[in-house]
Amino acid sequence: MRVNEIFYSLQGEGRFTGTPAVFLRLSGCNLKCSFCDTSHEDGVKMEPAEIISEILKYPSRHIVITGGEPSLQLDRDFVERLHQHGYYVQVETNGVKRLPDNVDWITCSPKYKPICYDEVQEIKYVYEGKESEEKILYLFRSVRAEEHYLQPCDVNNQGRNAEILAGCIDFIKAHPEWKLSLQTHKILNIR
Repeated sequence: MRVNEIFYSLQGEGRFTGTPAVFLRLSGCNLKCSFCDTSHEDGVKMEPAEIISEILKYPSRHIVITGGEPSLQLDRDFVERLHQHGYYVQVETNGVKRLPDNVDWITCSPKYKPICYDEVQEIKYVYEGKESEEKILYLFRSVRAEEHYLQPCDVNNQGRNAEILAGCIDFIKAHPEWKLSLQTHKILNIR
C-alpha cells in the first residue's frame, strides 16, 4: 500500500469526535476537490505487516483509514488483519468506489459524484453555502445512515466562513436529522 502518513491523535470530526485514534492516511485520490485541505499525494510503499507494526506502537485500537481515497487501495485481507489485532476499523471515503465489506464504520463524505452506497454508518458532507443545499437533499434522499453531519467548509476567509457556518446552522435547524460537525482538531490545533 502507498502510505502518506501514520500518526496518533484524537478524531476531530463526526461521530467519533474526541476518540483517541491511530490515523492511517493512504496516498492518492480519484477526485480533485477544490476545498481539499489534505496533502495526500506523496507516500511510501509499505507492506501490510510494516503498517501493522507501526500502528501497534500506539495504545488505541480505533484506527481511522483516510486519504486521499482509501477505497483505491484497501482490501478485505488487510481489514481482517487489523481485526485480528483488535482494531475497530473506521474508514473515511468519498463513496465513489466500494470498500471491503468487513469495515466496521464507514464515514462517507461525498463530493461531486453520486455515491455507490445506499446505506452507510455516517454521512459527513462539507457545506459550502446555500448553493449546496439542493444537492444535499438530492444526494441523500436515498442513502440511509445512522448519523448525518454537516461540516462548514473552511475557505480561509473569516467573513465568508461566518456566512457558511450561519447557513449550515440554519439548514440543520430546518432539517433536524443533520448534526453539526466542526473540525475540532483544527480548533484545538492538534493533528
